[in-house]
Amino acid sequence: MWKRDEAVKPTAPAPAPAAHQPVSPAPAPQPETRRIERDVVNIGKSVVIKGELNGSEDLTIEGHVEGKIELKDHVLTIGPNGRIKAQVLAKSVIVLGEVNGNVTATEKVDIRDGGSVDGDIVSPRVAIAEGAHFRGTVDMQRKAAAGQQPQAQTQTVKPAAATTTSASQPQAAAH
Repeated sequence: MWKRDEAVKPTAPAPAPAAHQPVSPAPAPQPETRRIERDVVNIGKSVVIKGELNGSEDLTIEGHVEGKIELKDHVLTIGPNGRIKAQVLAKSVIVLGEVNGNVTATEKVDIRDGGSVDGDIVSPRVAIAEGAHFRGTVDMQRKAAAGQQPQAQTQTVKPAAATTTSASQPQAAAH
């Protein structure tokens, strides 16, 4: 059991160092080290960009972008408030908002619940959550072994009367 008297005891002063010993400074307290490996840039929901958007860091868009977005080696996240009318090229694309345009990813496209994509997708891995909207084609290109022709699988996904996918509708899956 904790006792207030024991927790507040004064500490004895440290003995003075002898004159012949060198004094080393006490190590400074280290801040909490939660270093993120990659920089992430955020575009706020009041920002509107028209034109080309290129970068070499991960990007989260909550605003509006028209034109072309290219992040070849990085992750692009379209936040719930993000509205994109552009051709998109990135390593990985996560959609929580709206995208009108073709999406190409070298690793994965992930359309999450509430996300919407109207356009064609080219990526080796595609995930479409229940409650997401997708209209277009999916081209899931497999990485080819050295010296072989790349194989591609194309699947057209057309939602039924509703604009959301559900577990009973066909979904793109990697083989």
